Amino acid sequence: MGEFWESNFSDKKEIWGLEPSKSAFLANDLFIQKSFKNILVPGFGYGRNAQIFKEHKMNVTGIEISKTAIELARKHYNEETTIYHGSVTNMPFDQLQYNGIFCYALIHLLNSNERQKLISDCYNQLDEGGMMIFTAISKSAPNFGKGKMVGKDQYEIHEGAPIFFYDKESVKSEFGNYGFTEAFEIDENQPMYFIKCKRNKQ
Repeated sequence: MGEFWESNFSDKKEIWGLEPSKSAFLANDLFIQKSFKNILVPGFGYGRNAQIFKEHKMNVTGIEISKTAIELARKHYNEETTIYHGSVTNMPFDQLQYNGIFCYALIHLLNSNERQKLISDCYNQLDEGGMMIFTAISKSAPNFGKGKMVGKDQYEIHEGAPIFFYDKESVKSEFGNYGFTEAFEIDENQPMYFIKCKRNKQ
């Protein structure tokens, strides 16, 4: 997966633009309502989704596998922003607890064991009362069922980057034991689930 994403950033351009995703705006509103201050962003990319959190005085920590993406992020962030270079499958990178976690369009690129580990690792780094938000591609997406089938609801459309397509049942199955509260579809140029989980106070 690292080689695939490194090739996407090979021309060192912000290929998705600088505007945060719709999901990032929604997550930001939720984090503001909860007065969250410390946010973890697995799959940081070049920082476009983290920017809105920074603008609202939140402390952001990122995890990113692409060195080139991190270089691009440094164009927009100063050195005070911690960005761990590595795969989210190697979490945790620190022992901190975070109020909010925002993971955009990443989890569907992982296999079943990696997805479960990521969800568990994120949940374990949530503060009591904290919230984690994932976005994941939906089976409503036009690419569902295309390419080479490599597993149930998982297709390799681009070589080396199989995609798992979610439906309501698989969302509940994978997130149900981790404070799952709701999921709904949102249009991010393709249908995706906006998935919310909360770590309740003991």
